[in-house]
Amino acid sequence: MEHNNVETIYNFLDESAEQIVRQMDQPYLDSLAQALEYFLTEETTGELNEFALQHLRKKASELDINSFEREEIRKAIQLASLKGMKGATQQQHLVTPDTVAMFAGYLANKLMKDRNPVRLFDPACGTGNLLTAVHNQLPQQTVPFGSEVDPTLIKIALMSANLQQIDMELFHQDSLRPFVMEPADLIVSDLPVGYYPDDIIANDYELKAEEGHSYAHHLLIEQSIRYTRDGGYLVLIIPNFLFDSDQAPKLNTFLQKNTHIFGIVQLPESIFKSEQNAKSIFLLQKKGQDTKAPKEALMAKLPSFKNVHAMNDILVKINQWFKQEGIS
Repeated sequence: MEHNNVETIYNFLDESAEQIVRQMDQPYLDSLAQALEYFLTEETTGELNEFALQHLRKKASELDINSFEREEIRKAIQLASLKGMKGATQQQHLVTPDTVAMFAGYLANKLMKDRNPVRLFDPACGTGNLLTAVHNQLPQQTVPFGSEVDPTLIKIALMSANLQQIDMELFHQDSLRPFVMEPADLIVSDLPVGYYPDDIIANDYELKAEEGHSYAHHLLIEQSIRYTRDGGYLVLIIPNFLFDSDQAPKLNTFLQKNTHIFGIVQLPESIFKSEQNAKSIFLLQKKGQDTKAPKEALMAKLPSFKNVHAMNDILVKINQWFKQEGIS
């Protein structure tokens, strides 16, 4: 039933976005953002001609998107966003695969079992898919925050949150500039990988490069730790080559000083385009007065998500690790 509903919502959004693309000769993602805005408010802040508006009015009368479950809406928007990002030049703005988002949520749920409410923050939220996927898996009261510099992506994130009836605060800004917010209990983020062009801003970070541009993903790790409260956790999706770079020793020293490394869960390579694009989930705790390092860090390599038997075996081992560490 959920699959059918997701497909229904996706087709509804896709047809609407494609109509705007044809009528207005603009990118798919911008058109998707306008369609989502119209279905939420029956208005649009962007300019649309009468043909496009007539189509949206007709579509809105055919289906009430608000009548569906929160996760069905999220997954349908994710699929439409994925279509819009196919062949995109900004590879750092790819949507986090749903299986990865769900697994990150599973780990976050384990780490947050005794926290209520939870302040949740994604400093590079994109369309908000990872942020809302984790939010929807946390059983307790969760207050989510997100930041994104791209105006189209943050608009989709806002519309997605509103359609899911999630009360979320979003910052439209460069995520490496200061935020006016209290520290979070939990940071989740699929870190954009690449160089950060603003050397003046980078100069405020310990992990800045000695020469040339700094790595944006290193600076975002430092920024994420800044906005985590003492004893809070970070669930970061990182490139597998994170600790192979020329600046890795400096990053490792910084992490040892400021955090407890709880573990690394390597994601199946089969879900990525190539070995170079492969990623892992990095679990950290910010050091605090009463925190301590785990007896043994969690090191796991996930099998294909399609291999149910092997996945169940690894989940048993991960659950045992949480119990041994007194976290679950």
